[in-house]
Amino acid sequence: MKHILKTMLFLAIGLSARSQLPEPVDPNYYAVPVKIPVFLAGNFAELRPNHFHAGIDIKTQGRTGLSVFAAADGFIARIVISPTGYGKVLYINHPNGTTTVYGHLEGFSNLIDDYIRKIQYEKEVFAVDQQVPEGRLPVKKGELIARSGNSGSSGGPHLHFEIRRTKEQVYLNPLLFHIPVKDKTKPAIQSIMVYPVSDDASVSGKQTPQRFETVPTGNAYQLKANQTIQVSGKIGFGIQAFDILDGSPNKCGVYSIRLTIDNEQIYSFTMDDFVIEESRYINSHIDYERAIRSGQRLYRTWLEPGNKLNIYENVVKRGIFKATDNHLHHVKFEIADAYGNATSLAFNIKSVETELTQVEPKGELFKYNHNNHIRNDELEFSVPEGALYNDVDFLYFRKPAIPKFYSPVFQLHNPYLALHFACPLRIKATNIPTNLQEKATLAQIDPVTGKILSATGKYADGWVEGNIRVLGSYTLAVDTVAPGITPLSIVDKKTNKVSDKVQFKISDNLSGIEKYYGTIDGLWVLFEYDLKNNLLSYTFDKKRFQFNKNHTLNLEVTDYKGNKSTYKANFYK
Repeated sequence: MKHILKTMLFLAIGLSARSQLPEPVDPNYYAVPVKIPVFLAGNFAELRPNHFHAGIDIKTQGRTGLSVFAAADGFIARIVISPTGYGKVLYINHPNGTTTVYGHLEGFSNLIDDYIRKIQYEKEVFAVDQQVPEGRLPVKKGELIARSGNSGSSGGPHLHFEIRRTKEQVYLNPLLFHIPVKDKTKPAIQSIMVYPVSDDASVSGKQTPQRFETVPTGNAYQLKANQTIQVSGKIGFGIQAFDILDGSPNKCGVYSIRLTIDNEQIYSFTMDDFVIEESRYINSHIDYERAIRSGQRLYRTWLEPGNKLNIYENVVKRGIFKATDNHLHHVKFEIADAYGNATSLAFNIKSVETELTQVEPKGELFKYNHNNHIRNDELEFSVPEGALYNDVDFLYFRKPAIPKFYSPVFQLHNPYLALHFACPLRIKATNIPTNLQEKATLAQIDPVTGKILSATGKYADGWVEGNIRVLGSYTLAVDTVAPGITPLSIVDKKTNKVSDKVQFKISDNLSGIEKYYGTIDGLWVLFEYDLKNNLLSYTFDKKRFQFNKNHTLNLEVTDYKGNKSTYKANFYK
């Protein structure tokens, strides 16, 4: 297998946690977790917001409730139920040192469901992250463990499936383990970007990144205008490419990219595996600004100095080319998928001398490897070492307050610059009345819609403080409005409205739903929370609910600022 060579490479150079991995996993170890033809909605390591996709998304014929089976012998090690993320998910540990993961499930087998439901009732919570004692829930290869679903943050019915190194916490590419996916289609290339990386650099005479569209030609691609690109100074390249698997229209991620200039490799990566904790470095692996502005995700094929992702091989001078010799140079991209289908793009660049206007910095230099701060009487903001991927001319502005808000608006650079982790922000709460201090929150102003979004935060010693992961405009707001509760299947004293399920729509105007608590006849009942649809559902539990009598239902919903709504109803069931 290809990832054997990659593991050997890391053993030789000792660059990452993978340098200590044990022997490669037998590619025949796992069975397919479904008994239907395998078509993918998403593949391994494709580009997602703030993370690489950690597994494969197996289509379930547009429906939920399909049987899901254990891929190998082992035992259930962890059960997670959440309104976000993978929703209902199972983790199975195997004797070979790996874990398989099954996400977005509708439900579990009877044995597993009884185990976790008992814990939910004991803790009186829907969302759980439960470690299961080794051997408590053993499973055999091919054993029914769950039903496929659409839970959590899923955008449609499918099964998310992963293979991980358990101890090392490394995601492995499932497509290298004989998953029976038909794929004879080569990747597609849509465009390239050429970036001026140094202050004295230009592309086509301009000091801003330039995009060039491509067109297919035979088994390869060429630039649409088939022109030679004029460049000067230090430049980098990016490429917009995707993979398509047979029988599925979904645009998936590519397996490998190799960039050569004059037949010498300066950049490459291969997605055999990646370390879990490094996934957010995707925001440096791609052109983050273009992704936020246009939704287009381009692979950046030159490395920013703060990018610590360990997937790259034989990168020369961070993949940056210095164009200073007035010569013509031949550039070639080679792109492949996990099944060996490949394509390429070749074009020429010409090194030229260009007179450029020196751009004066407008802000303060924030360095990626230093601790950076803005401090004044109204605001304190820190960008610690490692939060940036490159040095930045950081812009900061103070704008007048907006009516109904409680501080000036502070412009912290712009939302097109990625932060690798959340950074601490404090805004002086001079104008917040004492009776509203506990309701105060940091609020972000969406740059496109102008909508106010809660950035969490709390009042402390005259300031509202919290941690933000997105740059942009911030102010102070208060949340005094209780969540909304709308009954969908029950009306007080109307017996004909009650079927097998009780459902409510719940919503909140700013800080978001923190918790809810539902009882029938004074006893807690398990309301499941579907966050993407703002839906609470209780299905009458034949083991715990007493039928054929009058009942009193009470539902309390509380937001993150302590505002609470209550709904009560009497019904017969």
